[in-house]
Amino acid sequence: MDFKKEIFSKYEELVTEISEEERQLQANNRDFNLQFEYANNSIKTSKYNFFTFLPLNLFEQFQRIANAYFLFLLILQLIPQISSLAWFTTVVPLVLVLAVSGVKDAIDDFNRHKSDKHINNRPVQVLINGMLKDEKWMNVQVGDIIKLENNNFVTADLLLLSSSEPHSLTYIETAELDGETNLKVKQALTVTAELGEDLQKLTEFNGEVRCEAPNNKLDKFTGTLTLRGEKYALDNEKMLLRGCTIRNTEWCFGLVIYAGPDTKLMQNSGKTTFKRTSIDRLMNVLVLVIFAFLALMCLILAIGNGIWEYDKGYYFQVYLPWAEGINSASYSAFLMFWSYVIILNTVVPISLYVSVEIIRLGNSFYIDWDRKMYYPLNDTPAQARTTTLNEELGQIKYIFSDKTGTLTQNIMCFNKCSINGKSYGDVYDMSGQRIEISENTEKVDFSYNPLADPKFAFYDHSLVEAVKLSDVPTHRFFRLLSLCHTVMPEEKKEGNLVYQAQSPDEGALVTAARNFGFVFRARTPETITVVEMGETKIYKLLAILDFNNVRKRMSVIVRSPEGDLTLYCKGADTILYELLHSSCDSLKEETTEHLNEFAGEGLRTLVVAYKNLDEDYFQDWIRRHHEASTALEGREDKLSELYEEIEKDLMLLGATAIEDKLQDGVPQTIETLAKANIKIWVLTGDKQETAMNIGYSCNLLNDDMEDVFIIEGSTSDDVLNELRNARKKMKPDSFLDSDEINIQFEKSSKKPKIIPDEQANGVYGLVITGHSLAYALEGNLELELVRTACMCKVVICCRVTPLQKAQVVELVKKYKKAVTLAIGDGANDVSMIKTAHIGVGISGQEGMQAVLSSDFSFAQFRYLQRLLLVHGRWSYIRMCKFLKYFFYKNFAFTLLHFWYGFCCGFSAQTVYDEWFITLYNLVYTSLPVLGMSLFDQDVDDRWSMLFPQLYVPGQQNLYFNKMVFVKCMLQGIYSSLILFFIPYGAMYNTMRSDGKAIADYQSFALMAQTCLLIVVSVQIGLDTSYWTVVNQFFIWGSLSVYFAITFTMYSDGMYLIFTASFPFVGTARNTLSQPNVWLAIFLSITLCVLPVVGFRFLKAQLKPTPSDKVLLKIKEAKKRPPPPSPKRRLRRTSTRRSGYAFSHQHGFGALIMSGRNMRPKSPFATTGTFSPNSDKYKHKGL
Repeated sequence: MDFKKEIFSKYEELVTEISEEERQLQANNRDFNLQFEYANNSIKTSKYNFFTFLPLNLFEQFQRIANAYFLFLLILQLIPQISSLAWFTTVVPLVLVLAVSGVKDAIDDFNRHKSDKHINNRPVQVLINGMLKDEKWMNVQVGDIIKLENNNFVTADLLLLSSSEPHSLTYIETAELDGETNLKVKQALTVTAELGEDLQKLTEFNGEVRCEAPNNKLDKFTGTLTLRGEKYALDNEKMLLRGCTIRNTEWCFGLVIYAGPDTKLMQNSGKTTFKRTSIDRLMNVLVLVIFAFLALMCLILAIGNGIWEYDKGYYFQVYLPWAEGINSASYSAFLMFWSYVIILNTVVPISLYVSVEIIRLGNSFYIDWDRKMYYPLNDTPAQARTTTLNEELGQIKYIFSDKTGTLTQNIMCFNKCSINGKSYGDVYDMSGQRIEISENTEKVDFSYNPLADPKFAFYDHSLVEAVKLSDVPTHRFFRLLSLCHTVMPEEKKEGNLVYQAQSPDEGALVTAARNFGFVFRARTPETITVVEMGETKIYKLLAILDFNNVRKRMSVIVRSPEGDLTLYCKGADTILYELLHSSCDSLKEETTEHLNEFAGEGLRTLVVAYKNLDEDYFQDWIRRHHEASTALEGREDKLSELYEEIEKDLMLLGATAIEDKLQDGVPQTIETLAKANIKIWVLTGDKQETAMNIGYSCNLLNDDMEDVFIIEGSTSDDVLNELRNARKKMKPDSFLDSDEINIQFEKSSKKPKIIPDEQANGVYGLVITGHSLAYALEGNLELELVRTACMCKVVICCRVTPLQKAQVVELVKKYKKAVTLAIGDGANDVSMIKTAHIGVGISGQEGMQAVLSSDFSFAQFRYLQRLLLVHGRWSYIRMCKFLKYFFYKNFAFTLLHFWYGFCCGFSAQTVYDEWFITLYNLVYTSLPVLGMSLFDQDVDDRWSMLFPQLYVPGQQNLYFNKMVFVKCMLQGIYSSLILFFIPYGAMYNTMRSDGKAIADYQSFALMAQTCLLIVVSVQIGLDTSYWTVVNQFFIWGSLSVYFAITFTMYSDGMYLIFTASFPFVGTARNTLSQPNVWLAIFLSITLCVLPVVGFRFLKAQLKPTPSDKVLLKIKEAKKRPPPPSPKRRLRRTSTRRSGYAFSHQHGFGALIMSGRNMRPKSPFATTGTFSPNSDKYKHKGL
């Protein structure tokens, strides 16, 4: 059975799309619904339980080729005829490896069980037998009616039945689904809204729902409700989806339509995949190569044994008889083949895998312990949630990032403004020089305003002075901000105002007006109450000219308490400038300069204007407006014409500049990662305008780019043409028949095709909408998409669903030989986090779902550069050095047996003492290589961050690949030849100084193993770049331990106690006391090490790699350290302005005017005034 299917079969049962064609259910009738066997609301992401852990985990572990190989070796060692080593030499390390991996898997699965249990045991009120009972989430079933309260998470996908709000409206936040934090409105059917919170009526409700089968489309739902013989249409506006949060609504009731794995959130969450690093996959290939090499060596030796036994041994049996049962040379050769398999198995020792796990675990702890990745504000350290992917962090080529909450803080801040040609927001010193705003900059004191928002910060004192001096344009500016919006106020305690805004931009503008003395306090369908500089004024709201994506503006028409009729308008500068009166030309020029300056800082800008209306004209206009709004045909077109008519000859007031606050250090991080040749793709559920604004703010997009292509085709052909036109501009040669990629893809092959990197003729960006992306991800267009997008420096995908995010990541994985990383903070990012090679979760404002599904987590995006450039790079370099050294030392160690076979009649006699074979990898050489693999660093963390170019070799997999392995193999073969033949020649017919011979097997074995150990110790010294006390202790300590154990085991006392176990009595003191032995050892070391040193020196001098050049720069810089660079805020120069970036729902203005979303009037709406200039309170109304 396929490995992945076996491991994840249980989870796939949960997430596989259900084959049902239509869903049918009945409210309050569990017996009826149970016959369809719909999934219940429990979630299961764990792999094991108490009984299945051991068999399943062992089955998984023996999928690894090496583990199965060692089990096979163990079986061979239990056969006396061929066993040449004791069984415990394999059993102990094999059990250790299985135990370490098993414990790690058990801990990971235990955490998954905890997460599942936490979610499944959340409480919810379910209507059962006419009563609301507290139930666990996992016990909720399709057809149940449940009650949700304010700030509750939605339990399952529900049909909204009724709510506490007028007309059964319910406000929800969908941040975990699409990343948007603005409120959305859902409304129940009128027929179910009548149920209210009457439990009797709700219990008697027996409506039958027929709807589409479970699917992953977040913005689509179709179904019908049949009640008392009448059919009612259901759509997405009546659905509350799991993952949403109830806001600004005291209670609501819903009918469960989809539960658990059938919910749209879970259908979008993707499958949990077994992640392995590219080095893991390469090691599997290399292990197979080594097995083939091992089989070849054993075959050569077995053939040699057969020939020797046939030619010599057969006639030599009187002195050296054949073992019992061997009656021919060929049978002897067959047995000798398996004996040599056991002896030479150290080419791939099991300690390799133990060491790899220890190294990964150690490097994971470094991430957990890194104080520079700790975020003190919410006490969040970085966390390596998996210990098997560390070195992959040093090879990332593509980063896929969410926007909201990952790059940004989800906070909009009123930053600057331009009023009547004067710019406000900058701070100047006494000499008139503009100073950078920091934490120490003095803030404007709003304490005089009892209704001010204490969280609001502004630094330019001149603006508040203009307000206090009753500057007319300034007052009109803030009056406009307090009136022209669709914000809903909430005031449960007097003076404690909370704004519920459709768009966070609107919330920021209304809050700014509030702090500067124009407090939006309450609204009804006909009025807006504003406290202006201490006076409560009630404006009549006569019309809202609603926002849509074509108009890119919104207006309100109000009548002041004095009876003046005014139209207030705000919108994109490109649109509003066309509607201004000609008298505003000079002011328009000044405002344009300010807009360019604001845009240059990445701020989101809006232009505001007003118009005084004539009474007679307005009465005629409002009559025509009423006729248009009730027209049955062409209503939208007629209203649009009326809006255009009245929104003319506007008087310019100024402009606003809002900062969509980026997380700290985002622009610098992106700039650094770009220097490391990492490409960043932003995948967001936000609208195109907003996504592009953030792209400019964080220096992803800039005006230095040759072009930014926008793909927004509404058909497959349109998208194809737009992609091809973009590619033609970037690389015209890519359309030639001689193009390498075109040739490659013309050949029919079932093997997956990898697209090599293509260089564009400049720097480009690409923006694609979710609708167009759906076409581009189709089979015939995906190749065009990946070719075009991968040529661009930056790609932004907007309005994408969670599943589309995963599909984009999967597309790049499919066609590019590159390591991918996905980073996000919400449930809508889970699918791409699971799909990418590395998933990073940010513990932000959208819950913990992303963190729970991630491989690594931290609190701020800026820590990503440290994770990759420092920890990732170090982990990759350490693992590569470890593997190179490990394969080298074991080839050198094992091949001595091969050469010795030619001198011992191919009899499978070991060249070393059996104790040395057992201790070589476990004691003598384990700690030095672990010391290097845990502590080594070519440069420290500061230089790693200053020179991101050092990261590039990891992306190109230069430090360990098949060619590097072949070099290690050749070096090991060369060293084994030196280490065998130099001691052999030195021992041959040699006499001691007292005339006694020392040319015996035991003396040769001791000399060979001593040469080997000293040579591999010198080699690790050459490979070590960063010396610590630990490294020194491990290397010298290992050599000391070797000599101590050798002299102890070869002593007379040990021989007398354990005669059979320690036969090398006296060998150490007899052999190592001879000067010629030490000269031979020195010669062996010199011949082994000198070529390595010479090669490295010449390569660095004659053909230095880019990494060598950077390291040389660092060495020069260390001699004269550069002064610390001053902290600067990255700014961009641009003539581009943001336009209208609000996330409005079209039609929300009409909802306000209808009054359907209004609550009973707040008791504080027309009371509680203030004045900034006096302690007396005034009151003024209509």
